[in-house]
Amino acid sequence: MAIDEGFGHENPKNDTCVVIGGRSFIGKPLVSMLLKSSKNWIVRIADSDPCINLDLNEKNSLLSESISSGRASYFQVDVRDKSQIIRAIEGSSVIFHMGVTTTATNSSSNNFYLQYMITVQGTKNVIRACRDCKVKRLIYNSTADVVFDGKHDINKGDESLPYPSRFEDMLSDLKAQAEALVLFANDGDGLLTCVLRPCNAFGPGDGKLVPLLLSAAKSGLFKFIVGNGENMCDFTYVDNVAHAHVCAEEALCSRTDYVAGKAFFITNLDSVKFWDFVSLILEGLGYSRPRYKIPVRLVWFRAVLSKWIHEILEQGNANPFLSLSIVHQLSCTLTFNCSQAQNHIGYAPIVSLEEGITSTIESFSHMVEDSPQLRFRDCNEPSKVDKILGRGRVADLLLWRDDKKTFAYFLGLVLFYCWFFLSARTFVSSAAKFLLMIAAFLFSNCILPASLFGFTIKKLSPSQFEMSETVEDAVMCLASGWNHCMQTLRLVAQGGDWNIFLKVVVLLYLFKSLVLLPFSAVIGVALVFAFTAFFMYKQHEDEVDRLIKLSSIGLKSLKRLLMRNLPENVGSFLSEYPDDGSS
Repeated sequence: MAIDEGFGHENPKNDTCVVIGGRSFIGKPLVSMLLKSSKNWIVRIADSDPCINLDLNEKNSLLSESISSGRASYFQVDVRDKSQIIRAIEGSSVIFHMGVTTTATNSSSNNFYLQYMITVQGTKNVIRACRDCKVKRLIYNSTADVVFDGKHDINKGDESLPYPSRFEDMLSDLKAQAEALVLFANDGDGLLTCVLRPCNAFGPGDGKLVPLLLSAAKSGLFKFIVGNGENMCDFTYVDNVAHAHVCAEEALCSRTDYVAGKAFFITNLDSVKFWDFVSLILEGLGYSRPRYKIPVRLVWFRAVLSKWIHEILEQGNANPFLSLSIVHQLSCTLTFNCSQAQNHIGYAPIVSLEEGITSTIESFSHMVEDSPQLRFRDCNEPSKVDKILGRGRVADLLLWRDDKKTFAYFLGLVLFYCWFFLSARTFVSSAAKFLLMIAAFLFSNCILPASLFGFTIKKLSPSQFEMSETVEDAVMCLASGWNHCMQTLRLVAQGGDWNIFLKVVVLLYLFKSLVLLPFSAVIGVALVFAFTAFFMYKQHEDEVDRLIKLSSIGLKSLKRLLMRNLPENVGSFLSEYPDDGSS
């Protein structure tokens, strides 16, 4: 539809309001509530997309009917351009500034200049346009994170909390600057303003909180609880946030002294443990609830390491779940006192937390863990780690697909390691005692009756002593490796292949370095490495591959530099031998 379609049909007897960011997560339910309001609003929807692009569930809704009748209209607005804002708000009495979110800004969350221009400079332009157009009321949708420093708990915090001296999250910092501009603009040229600070908004259409939880669950990160799991948190259903904006607009008309120039926290008035909320969402969508507690410092160290790797690769933070601010939020208490919003703007939740969680789960039913789409994708798109490990029993163990089974194997190997390498005995004496224990068990199992004091004793069948395919494969693998080593030694003895020679030199040097270390330490490191490295690589395949590629390019450049600096006769001699195209 045309940008200004419906504008000429507005009824001058009805108040006109503009929802800037009207196609955003919170903007959509707000527009719907305004159209249903008894005030019979004329609603203008302003956002950055060229046209409104109604969702499937909006085709025959009140919104589509209002657009057809002219009661609602759509304006494409770039908040960085004040003239576009003026064209959208001219003649209106109320502006709801929800923030314009576009594909460009979502994909450039680390682009400070772009985020600043949209969040801070865009808000400045909205304020100036409101004054130029003589708008009476401006309500800004902020966030409760503007008082959170990313590290310390907030327990029942109220509006007296100051902004932190330093923000852990860039977007929270910019939001704080924007809302400060709105509050400072109050009573300027007759403009009344107020700010709402919803805490952890969620619901159908959520593009941030719930998708982030699901992404972490799919990657296996949410098998673990960060911290002790007792941290409390407030969440706000999206319809309650929209309802709070309607309440704030009415309060600005009737209780100006208590509302104008003020900020109000908005929650569902029902604080819960953060990990209980996460468990309800994940279990409702077919995922396992987090079960194992890990220290905050360990997750923090992983986040710092991930950030360092991405900075080296100049890729930014590719995994938003591992940002330092989110790691702290996972373990911090973050609850707020909403008595000011209740007393002064008349806010009360219209949807309970339980109902909101149920509606959210239903809206994300297409992302259920056991859905055919996910099973099809998993079967046909194996990860690189699956290909390396063969997608068999070893892969299942090392990738922790069955936590109990993998932990049992890991514990057994640790006990085996302690018996052979950490005891004061020699390896031979440890092996002898181990075999003696096995012999005693087998002899006991043989001579004991099938039933003893009413208890059935399970006997070992002769077939269990036959060589299994797994053992045969292991023996064949060892034989193949031995043959390969012998073939390599023959090639080195014959000479003529510098690539093989250099590889052997490097391997011998590494072997020499390992021999200098205690053998027990090498085995212990290998054991831990096997049960952690593959699992970690699966979570960060792209980042590790980029790092390896960057290292490979650096080594090739170093090799070419060395070749150029070698004497001409040595360089010409080495260049006669093939190097698989690496130079």
